[in-house]
Amino acid sequence: MNIVQLIREAVADSIKNLYLESDNNLDFQINQTKPEFEGDYTIVLFSLVKALKKSPEMIGQELGEALIKKNPELFDTFNIIKGFLNLTITDAYWKSLLLKNHNDICFGKQAMNGEKVMVEYSSPNTNKPLHLGHLRNNFLGWSVAEILKASGYEVLKSCIVNDRGIHICKSMIAWQLYADGATPESTHKKGDHFVGDYYVKFNDVYKAQIAELIASGSTEADAEKQAPIMQKTQQMLQDWEAGVPDVMQLWQKMNGWVYEGFDVTYKSIGSNFDKTYYESNTYLLGKDIVQEGLEKKVFYKKEDGSVWIDLTADGLDEKLVLRKDGTSVYITQDIGLAKQKYDEYKIDQSIYVIGDEQNYHMKVLKLIAQKLGLPYADDIYHLSYGMVELPTGKMKSREGTVVDADDIVAEMKATAQQHTETLGKVKDFEANELIDLYETIGLGAMKFYLLRVDPKKKMIFNPEESIDFHGFTGPFIQYTFARINSILRKEPNFKATPSNETFLKLEKEVIYNLEQFGGIIMESAKTLNPSVLANYLFHLSKSFNSFYTEHSIGNAESEDKKNLRIQLSMMTANVLKNGMQLLGINVPNRM
Repeated sequence: MNIVQLIREAVADSIKNLYLESDNNLDFQINQTKPEFEGDYTIVLFSLVKALKKSPEMIGQELGEALIKKNPELFDTFNIIKGFLNLTITDAYWKSLLLKNHNDICFGKQAMNGEKVMVEYSSPNTNKPLHLGHLRNNFLGWSVAEILKASGYEVLKSCIVNDRGIHICKSMIAWQLYADGATPESTHKKGDHFVGDYYVKFNDVYKAQIAELIASGSTEADAEKQAPIMQKTQQMLQDWEAGVPDVMQLWQKMNGWVYEGFDVTYKSIGSNFDKTYYESNTYLLGKDIVQEGLEKKVFYKKEDGSVWIDLTADGLDEKLVLRKDGTSVYITQDIGLAKQKYDEYKIDQSIYVIGDEQNYHMKVLKLIAQKLGLPYADDIYHLSYGMVELPTGKMKSREGTVVDADDIVAEMKATAQQHTETLGKVKDFEANELIDLYETIGLGAMKFYLLRVDPKKKMIFNPEESIDFHGFTGPFIQYTFARINSILRKEPNFKATPSNETFLKLEKEVIYNLEQFGGIIMESAKTLNPSVLANYLFHLSKSFNSFYTEHSIGNAESEDKKNLRIQLSMMTANVLKNGMQLLGINVPNRM
């Protein structure tokens, strides 16, 4: 139980004892005391005035006295400022917390709660490599999954691979026409990059053919349909759907190249999945559900045979769920896959990490599932996030202007090396240690920068700014951890003992922040927002550095004080390490 819960229980108990009132209908807020006032936590009293028929000042005085009398181990002093009761927590509580948890590597994590959640993220297309936008998606999905685990949920990480459709056929037809048998091996190129080049090649040829047709007198709309390379591509898609052996063979071969490339990227960024679904296996799902929906009159059939749902009464529009030729559309597949997930794992919640350009689609998916009365309908949740751009602006994969994930990862490692060498503190590192260090700092900088922003917000990723060792960055937190490790290495035989010393202001600020770790994890899980945790870790690092700048540890005023400060250092190191790991970020022992 964290301190806010302890305070809430103590306040509720005192209210009942003082006023013989059930606390069931009494609501009160507990906030951190503002810096300009004395105290640690503040009870907002205004909501109690009407029920208790007393002034805020009188309630505060009576409540404060009762709390200290009944809980002397928890509350030290109190003061009342207008309608606010400010409580100071005893040093004994903070010292007990520190002694008990200073070396607890599980501090802040919750016991299993019996609920099962699936988090779907990444969703790559097999016609191109992962790019910067995928990185935000992967880091967000992976971190949310880990934060949910730390909050007591059983979590399954899943991915749906978009491995079929016209976009795949574009790469395939361009390879057939222009590769002259080249392969990733023969060109010494990573498979996903190799295939992505032919997606760009298709677009270049397509634009040139459209221009020729328009110059010959065609309208732009006709030219887009009549371009020879597009007609070949559409024929290839029909052949794929018909299962033509040569086309299927080429599809499997080129997708295989891409998967090999994806695996390398996923390993390098630390992304993994418990279950991978493939659209080629799921695109027929949902047709039986549509049939059931027709029988329930949730859907209706038009004269041409196509099947629709009317969502205009819900503020949306009419939505196609089956084409007139009986083939399914994306929403149909998604309904079917949602059912498959539920049937396979009986999940209590299904979280989709998908960009905000799909907000409408996800609203429709949930609404259709609800109208069909499907058991998993209310548990569909869209974790919508804003797009990420570079300082140079938006990226377009068709034009080859997207920043590939592999390239940005390599750039981050190089930038980490440059910054680290400039500081000149790694001269005693072995070559292999340096490689690991640059990777840890570079990836950590990128992940933290992309996760420190609320997912709902669009953002600009600035690689140079992300690696500042003194700013609101991952490397600043990594450096704080390494700094603490340097302190602790000088105390190899340390044994914690109870302290008789009182907390100085900056020491108390550190333990005060440390105590909040479990609550921060729970808040991050509840809001599905890793930026809450990222911000907390940054402020904890700032708090520790302020303390360490003012107060010596090795040469503390007494052995008792030294013991207390080492415990503070150990607990801070554990919280920083565990918190960063929930963001997918490693911390180096030295840097």
